Amino acid sequence: MSTFPLPDIDLGGRVAIITGGDRGLGFAMAEALAARGARVALASPDAPRLRDAAAALEAQAGQGCALALPTDITDEDACHALVAATLAAWGRLDVLFNNARRLHRGPGIPPDGNNLPMQDTDTAIYRETVMVNVVGTFLMTRAALTHFLARGGGKVVNLTTSLRNHFRPHQSPYGVTKAALESSTLIWAGDLAGTGVTVNALLPGGASDTDPDRPKRPGMALLPADIMNPLAVWLASAESDGVTGARFVGAKWNPGLPPGEAAMAAREQPVFAAEADGWSML
Repeated sequence: MSTFPLPDIDLGGRVAIITGGDRGLGFAMAEALAARGARVALASPDAPRLRDAAAALEAQAGQGCALALPTDITDEDACHALVAATLAAWGRLDVLFNNARRLHRGPGIPPDGNNLPMQDTDTAIYRETVMVNVVGTFLMTRAALTHFLARGGGKVVNLTTSLRNHFRPHQSPYGVTKAALESSTLIWAGDLAGTGVTVNALLPGGASDTDPDRPKRPGMALLPADIMNPLAVWLASAESDGVTGARFVGAKWNPGLPPGEAAMAAREQPVFAAEADGWSML
């Protein structure tokens, strides 16, 4: 359950898809949405873990609040099947959280979580990371847009990372892919202006404890996995209607403010603000 006070927002009747929803940040957001009355389709290629996550969510928020839909988001047909299964079960889709990600894993990755310089990065790992984090997010968004554009509205939330990870040494390919999602958020928000579909970026605001079993670097302070929960609820709600092309930081949420004010206080300029400042939609 969320350790942060959730905004007093009713999500009853709303339906969300969360990719990578079987663990970490994705499952934490699913808990928050379900606690506020939303129904959540959890997607991940790990079917057993996904079933366990959906069962845990229903134990917390009630039977029928969760779907476990095993999905490889790098497969375009699978993305469309995920949206179709969600619509078949609940008749609607309101928000897509693009949370699935490929982290640095594979040959040569140190067990303490440090990453490798680009000259030592395995080509297959680089290719797979880009496929999941960038291409998969594109395919998943396109699948959801088929429904969003037909109904005249919907919300896309892209999970990104802190700015320093976009250019720090040893952050290729992960930082590269997250910078691509920051760019995609702005481009897609512009492409979809006037359609009723909004696209925003959401990030924790620091390194998060998304995997309790993963070795931690000594002295490294980690944010809790549910750091983004209040903003996830707000972004999934009608209160965020019309807000697009924005970047929100979970660690900047102030629970002492009304939800709308807290969200605006947690809003940062887009990474590419020099070009985006003149856009009326921002």
